[in-house]
Amino acid sequence: MTINKRNLLTTTAVAVFAATFGSYASAADVTLNIGYQPIVEPSRVPQADGEYDKATGAKISWHKFDSGADVVTAIASGSIDIGYVGSSPLAAAASRELPIETIFVVGNISDAEALAVKGIDKPEDLKGKKIATPFVSTSHYSLLTALKHWNIDPKSVQILNLRPPEIAAAWERGDLDGAYVWDPVLSQIKKNGKVLATSGDVAKWGGPTFDAWIVSKKFADAHPDVVTGFVRVTGKAYASYRADPASWSVSSPQAAAIAKLTGAKPEEVPELLKGYYFPTLKEQANPEFLGGGTTTAIAQTSAFLLEQGKVPAVLKDYTPYVNAKFVTDAAKAGL
Repeated sequence: MTINKRNLLTTTAVAVFAATFGSYASAADVTLNIGYQPIVEPSRVPQADGEYDKATGAKISWHKFDSGADVVTAIASGSIDIGYVGSSPLAAAASRELPIETIFVVGNISDAEALAVKGIDKPEDLKGKKIATPFVSTSHYSLLTALKHWNIDPKSVQILNLRPPEIAAAWERGDLDGAYVWDPVLSQIKKNGKVLATSGDVAKWGGPTFDAWIVSKKFADAHPDVVTGFVRVTGKAYASYRADPASWSVSSPQAAAIAKLTGAKPEEVPELLKGYYFPTLKEQANPEFLGGGTTTAIAQTSAFLLEQGKVPAVLKDYTPYVNAKFVTDAAKAGL
């Protein structure tokens, strides 16, 4: 039998091409829907620069949400695959056994969320006043924790369920006595209000809060490389900020990108970034962090939400709702 070397070479070339570029072609066929919130934090920069698209090879569609509860609803409905939430809506989602996994902790919330008030001098003055916060958010959780610390019955306070843009509008109209909310709306209402407590204070009182990225388990199982790429880019952004916060100055391209996506002013960005502690990939890859500490924090938050009647029950184990694989793989890959 005579072998046609030209055909053999052509066939071999096609096979090599398919093996080499096949994964890229399949990645390009993946559509990744990401739900973000207009919160001032480092990952807004690669979002603006298109770095996520390059690293994941997926077609990314970004969707803006005003609360973590809305993000959870979107993931549950299948309209987004990865979403940005606070620890309270995350705990609520896990307690309801939604198929989600925590893949990256954005940062521990400190001064980035707070209770700002006007005409109120001390906690006791909150009774009978109108205080707004987005329900089942980290701010809501912190408000309830603060009231408990001050021995104030939540029922004695008119707690209103408003999203950040609604809080800003109601504050300007003079409809509110206070609000527990996050930046950049917090910065707006602090201009003619005063802070009664920050989430840093609440953490000391036994109610630490954090923000995180979560993923639909279905998407994570189907596209683990895309998720790892997303986590790696996120970690790179945080490492860049941690390495040199001063370079993220008022006139920096980072501040401009963050301002564009959040509504904050560029001159506000450097100060707002200080409201968080952003853990690195290496820190999160530590089994005691994402796998252990985060799971414990979700369980503790869930117990409090049950006490407040915000979830129907708590689970015996929250381990399935935290997956450290992606930060571990991303950390190994390096920045």
